Amino acid sequence: MNKQEILKNINARMKGTMVEHLGIIITDIGDEYICGKMPVDNRTVQPCGLLHGGASAVLAESLGSIGGNMTVDMDNKTVVGVEINANHLKSVNSGWVIGEARALKIGRRLQVWKIRITNESGENVCDSRLTLAVVNK
Repeated sequence: MNKQEILKNINARMKGTMVEHLGIIITDIGDEYICGKMPVDNRTVQPCGLLHGGASAVLAESLGSIGGNMTVDMDNKTVVGVEINANHLKSVNSGWVIGEARALKIGRRLQVWKIRITNESGENVCDSRLTLAVVNK
């Protein structure tokens, strides 16, 4: 399967989930990384109109979890988040934010992913780290 087919399948699997609800789109994948984008709109902002930190955390955990699942035998295993942290570094009030998750450690039982979220100008909006447990289905 080529990369475009894989991306199409990943995005199709997100139907009916929070990922779809927030408008997150997976845009690129590779060995131990995954990228996606999320709109800054009425679904993802605080009442004052700025990107909600929780929405950034959802983008980060979604990218890391999808990436993590791509590294395991998905017939028998899955990954679940056990810890996430997020440092919100710059506010955003419109456009898109772009996330890139890179594996720091892929272990048999634990994975650690670093997620960088930027605005459309490439400025760092949020740095996050996600720890995943690899569990039997």
